[in-house]
Parts: sequence; structure tokens; C-alpha cells
Amino acid sequence: MEKIVSIINEYKLLDLSQDELNKLKHRNELYFIGKDIKVYKNSLYKKKDILYFIAKIESNKFLYLFSKNNFVSDFKSEIKKIDGVYIQVVLINFENFQILKKLFPFTAPVSLRDKKTTFGCGDRLGLASPGHIRACLKYDIYPVLAQQSIRELNFTKRTYKDVVADAAFLVFQEGFERGYGADGDHLKSIEEIDLALQAGMPMITLDLSEVINVDAINWSDKNINDEFDKLESTEKDKILNSYAEKSFSIKDNNIFISAKETKKCTVIYKEALDFAQHVDEHLKKNYDEKYDLEISIDEIAIPTLPEHHLFIIKELNKRKVKVNSLAPRFIGEFQKGIDYSGDIEEFESQFIIHSEIAKANGNYKISIHSGSDKFSIYPIIGKYTNMRLHLKTSGTSWLEAVRCIAKCNPSFYRKLHKKAYNYYEDAKKFYHITADLSKIRNIDDLDDHEIQEYLERNDSRQLLHITYGGLLNDAELRDEFFQTLDDYEDVHYELIQKHLGEHIELLGIPLL
Repeated sequence: MEKIVSIINEYKLLDLSQDELNKLKHRNELYFIGKDIKVYKNSLYKKKDILYFIAKIESNKFLYLFSKNNFVSDFKSEIKKIDGVYIQVVLINFENFQILKKLFPFTAPVSLRDKKTTFGCGDRLGLASPGHIRACLKYDIYPVLAQQSIRELNFTKRTYKDVVADAAFLVFQEGFERGYGADGDHLKSIEEIDLALQAGMPMITLDLSEVINVDAINWSDKNINDEFDKLESTEKDKILNSYAEKSFSIKDNNIFISAKETKKCTVIYKEALDFAQHVDEHLKKNYDEKYDLEISIDEIAIPTLPEHHLFIIKELNKRKVKVNSLAPRFIGEFQKGIDYSGDIEEFESQFIIHSEIAKANGNYKISIHSGSDKFSIYPIIGKYTNMRLHLKTSGTSWLEAVRCIAKCNPSFYRKLHKKAYNYYEDAKKFYHITADLSKIRNIDDLDDHEIQEYLERNDSRQLLHITYGGLLNDAELRDEFFQTLDDYEDVHYELIQKHLGEHIELLGIPLL
């Protein structure tokens, strides 16, 4: 503790006002550094006569409160007096986040409904947010820093409260006051949604894949008609009168919906649409109007036809569902961690229509799932959405952590790489990828300076991308994995900033 006190005294931080502290933040160095200690300069905040900041001593990171005078604090830890200064050391956890957000409201996630461009930054480790923030800083874009699915929570042994608290304290570490989101990703039930709401996550991505009647896509006309005829006659008439044999003008396109397709859409999506309405009402009750509902229909095998997209959004609007963003299933392959696979011209022609449907029916954001590393189509996405979009990434930040390992601790990377094969078959049950492991070079044939090439090649990227659960829970790997990222924290942040910055630039997001 004496080491921190010496830095506080050296820079006379307790004597400075917030304006003077802000001037210090604009100096070139990111930290005040002593022996085995790092004070995160952007986290310096003064309230009354208490100085707040994040610091790391050796590998232990905490929130610190310092004052020349004794003080009362809502944080539960003991206040000590050392060398004439009163000090409180605060653990980074959800309980203390509840207190932090009252003191500094910018640390709490907020609805980003009124923000034009949002960027989902999945952080499986609870360490990546500074890199995400730095990637976004100079652009007109708002990050969703806390974004996880139930599947990811199960693999990483975290909770939504962990995810939110980790992001919040790193927001404070970076002094990021612009606002950020938190997304309970790919949730399928009210019970899962409530876990995210209890953690204070204002964005819910509702995955409708389990309530979409996917089988009906291939049903015969007779089966479709029989199922449709089970509806009450007034409901059938209402649906047919709204869509059957009608053309809808969507800018330069006419979308025609036949009676046959109207019935098919009803049979495929009705249960899902009713459930979306139920979820929206649940969110209104529990989050008032300050929530962002994303509708996900991308987790089925068949691309979303424009007439189906139009039917879905019109029915959601009739039900008064507050759609913030919608994720269709686009043509082509959106596989994890690699570029788009498919006919780019065909993607563009379809994407134009999807974008225009969104603009004409509430101007909600088009959301692109598995959106990381799709460099070849980012200019198309940015252009036709006019930047009103949400892009989801997750595993690509994990891969940048692995890149940091490969760059800074290559001998350990070799162990991690070999272990990934042990977890691959189980991981494939949860992710659709087409990696060919036979194309991956034997790591024993490569020198240390060559092993980063694994992070550039599709097959090895996907191997490493989906095996994170096994690797993170491997007792022989876990401690050294996190210790390496701690030792090379700045490299880790820089790699994430650079990689996600490439995404943002190719989308064409304007500078602030």
C-alpha cells in the first residue's frame, strides 16, 4: 500500500481538483507506474475530498478510495489510515458495482435505442473492454461491452452479474463516459431473460429459433393449408386481407406475397411472433421503456426471404412490439471467426432489400450476427444501412487474447494449441464451422516467430475459436493463460483495439 501512497504524494493527487485531474489524463502516458504497481490514470475521479481510481499491485486490481480526511463509504470494506491518509480498498464484484454506479452513473449500462450505430463486443474473459473502448473512442459508435449468451456463460463459468460488473469497472478504469450497452445474447425463455434483467442488462436478444416452426418450411401445400385452417376464421381473414396477393412497395422494390406464402409465413412464424409479444410485455413491465429488444431469426438453416422479413416485422408492429434491431438469416455463410463465404453480389442484392424493409417499417437496426471478421462485406453493410446497424462480435476478441499469448508467450501457446484438439469434437456440437484440421500445420514444425500464422488461417482460427470453453477450464492451462494476459495487458488491449478498429473502418463509421 505504501507504493500507492508514494505515487499519490509524488503527483500531489489529493490536492488536485477534478479539472486538474482531467488535465493529467490528457498527458501521453496511460498510467502512473511504480515498482509492481500501475495506477490507471483515466480512472482518477474526485468527489468531495475523496479520490477514486483503479490500480493494480502485482496482479491484483482493485478500486481505491483515498482521502486526507476520514470518510463514510457505502462500500463494506475497512477504511484504514496509512501515513496520514485514509484508504479503502474495494473488490471488483457485482455488489460493489451497485454502489459504484450510484457514485458514477456512467459505469452502468444503458439503453442504446436512440443511438444509430452499435457494436456488440463480446468479452468472454471479462478483460477485453479497454481494447473495445479504445477501438470505438474516435468513432460515432456505441459499444455493447457486456454481451454474452447462456452458452458462453456455461463454458466460461461466469454469470450475467459477473459480466456486467467486469465491464462496469473497466469502463471506470478507462474513464469512458459516453455510454455503453449490455446484452443478454440469444436468450430463449423468460427464465433466461430474467437472469439478464437481474444483472441490469438493458438489451435482450430474443432467439426465436425454438419457437419458429422450421419444419413447416418444407411442408406440402396441403399440410400448410390444414395447419392454417386451425386458426379462428376472423384471424385467418385478417391475415389474408393484410397480405395475400398483395404487393408492397419498398423503395425501388416491390415485394409480392401470395396467398400461399401468406399461409406459410403464418404457420412458420405465428408462435414465435406471439412469444415475442409476450417477451416485449415482460420487458415493459420490468424495464419500463428503457430496454432494447433485438429479434433474432438467424439461428435457422434457411435464409430469411424478403417477403418473410416483411411479414415478420409487420406482424410485430401490429402487436406493438418495440423492435430495436432485427437479425435476419442472410444468404451465404456467417461462420465463426472468418470472412463471409458466398456470392458477394448476391448478398448485396438481398441485403439492400432487407435494409429497405427496416427503414420503411420503423427504421430499426439491421443486426448482423457472427459479424466479426466479415471484412469483404462490411462496406456493403455500412452503405445500405446508412450506419443504422448493430454488429455482433464475440469470439474474435477471444482470438486476440490467444494472439497475445502466441506473441508474448509462444512456449505456452504451443501447449494451448495442442490441447485445443482435445476439445474440438465436443465444441463442434455447439458451433457450425467447416474447419479442415488436416490443413493445419504441425506446430512442432514451426519456429516461435511463425506460430502467429495460426491466427491468420481459417482452419486454425476456427479450431481455436470454438474450443475456448475446454481451454479456459483446463487446470493445466488456466492460471498461466490469465497470468500471461495480465503480464502483457497493454499488448492485449492494443491487439483488440487494432483488430476491431479494422471492422469499424471498413463499415465506414464516421469519426466524431
